[in-house]
Amino acid sequence: MNKAMNILVCDDDREIAAAIAVYLEHEGYTPLLAYNGREALELAASRDIQLIIMDVMMPVMDGIAATLELRKRANIPVIMLSAKSEDTDKIIGLNMGADDYVTKPFNPLELIARVKSQLRRYTSLGSKLPAAENVYTQGGLTVDGNLKQVSVDGAEIHVTPLEYKLLYLLISNPGRVFSMEEIYSRVWEDESYSVENTVSVHIRRLRAKIEIEPKDPKYIKVVWGIGYKMEKLDGK
Repeated sequence: MNKAMNILVCDDDREIAAAIAVYLEHEGYTPLLAYNGREALELAASRDIQLIIMDVMMPVMDGIAATLELRKRANIPVIMLSAKSEDTDKIIGLNMGADDYVTKPFNPLELIARVKSQLRRYTSLGSKLPAAENVYTQGGLTVDGNLKQVSVDGAEIHVTPLEYKLLYLLISNPGRVFSMEEIYSRVWEDESYSVENTVSVHIRRLRAKIEIEPKDPKYIKVVWGIGYKMEKLDGK
């Protein structure tokens, strides 16, 4: 199954890119290599790719700019690599459309675990619920788990796999308040020391896509000191 999965590795350090490729091949994935953001976009446009590992600092086009451009046409998972470890740098990467963030130097086994986790979420979204119970609507917002689509007032909205899973969690439990920790545990299926920053960034990105007034949201409401909930409107 893994052999059908192409993973794009983009890093201007050819030794790092080659090393990551070796670990991916060992797990049965097919690595495709690029050495700057422009090359990565060209490969993403011409090949069927299931995940991208993207370095931040690169010549010609950096990883941030490439991810921004990629998000205009694709929602595949992006794991960003960077030598910077501050929370602000991670937030910038997540805001630009990355799904996960790994700091250099990294343990290759940890990176592979992140790859598997992202692919598992990407390929299994919505698969656990019966089709008849897999479409949710609140007001003009609809999440169709059968088609894995999000629409607002009939217009399809493009979201990333993590944004989809986060939105699915909230809309399938309207009115229920989820803490930051529970959201992270159920969506990311991982532990983190920056839960609040990560969840808040993705909530902000979702609001920008589904809300008419993101600063005065209709759908995703904050419950101060606790977490977030999907407002109960008309619908299922």
